[in-house]
Amino acid sequence: MEAPPLHVLTPEQVRVGFGMQLQMTAGAAAPLPVVRDVAIPAAGGPIRARLYRPAADGVLPGLVFFHGGGWVIGDLDSHDDLCRDLAAGAGCAVLAVDYRLAPEHRFPAAADDAVAATRWASVNAADLGIDPQRLAVGGDSAGGNLATVSALAARDAGIGLAAQLLIYPVTDLSRLEGESYTACADGYGLTADAMVWFRDHYLADAAAARDWRVSPLLAADLDRLPPALVVTAEFDVLRSEGEAYAKRLADAGVPTQLVRYDGMIHGFASMAGVLDTGRQVRSDMARWLADRLAR
Repeated sequence: MEAPPLHVLTPEQVRVGFGMQLQMTAGAAAPLPVVRDVAIPAAGGPIRARLYRPAADGVLPGLVFFHGGGWVIGDLDSHDDLCRDLAAGAGCAVLAVDYRLAPEHRFPAAADDAVAATRWASVNAADLGIDPQRLAVGGDSAGGNLATVSALAARDAGIGLAAQLLIYPVTDLSRLEGESYTACADGYGLTADAMVWFRDHYLADAAAARDWRVSPLLAADLDRLPPALVVTAEFDVLRSEGEAYAKRLADAGVPTQLVRYDGMIHGFASMAGVLDTGRQVRSDMARWLADRLAR
């Protein structure tokens, strides 16, 4: 029996299905000497986070990571294997952030949590064994969106970040259209209808879609941001906006590397257990992070 499309389900149903899907496609969890949960104090209440360290001692570069899931689904466990691989491959500590989800907590809750977590990681880097001068942000899909927002907010607050890793990020919720939305509207996993569903659960007010914290592609300026790696997938409704964001970064003078993985669909970096390219992209991202965070 064919599963019903995501956009006709409730958030609770989608969360269960998402967890089951990832169990089938995730890669093996890389063993690490330190994996522990921490609590980040924030105005909206403590934020759960998980610290991954590839070495028990010493000061390491760091990555604050935000999981994907359309701001509605996903958690620390859904991206555990990806965070482990990035930590092991890049030789950096990874702080994964369990930000508040919609529709229980609509915008700007997730954005506020992301900004607060990034600021906290910078201020408390020494306690985490992280070099604050070598701190990056990153995430996939909605998490990539939150990484862009965190990078912009950090710049405006005078917090220097070393890099941003944007994996098929959402950068413009104001339109939900464009070449890739037309070409990949259905049949490639994440559908155009699903994006409408995620948007409508995340935003209480349609006008908020033009807020830069929702649609960073619309931000007034992108200068003075950290070097970026933007990963896109050929058959992904989000491809066009991810690549448009990469172009805006480059045009603003930000060192930017854009890599499109041909033949891939949205979420392929979470499919390392079943896709060779899912394993390859993790290796590629870790190599880029290691290089950037060594500078």
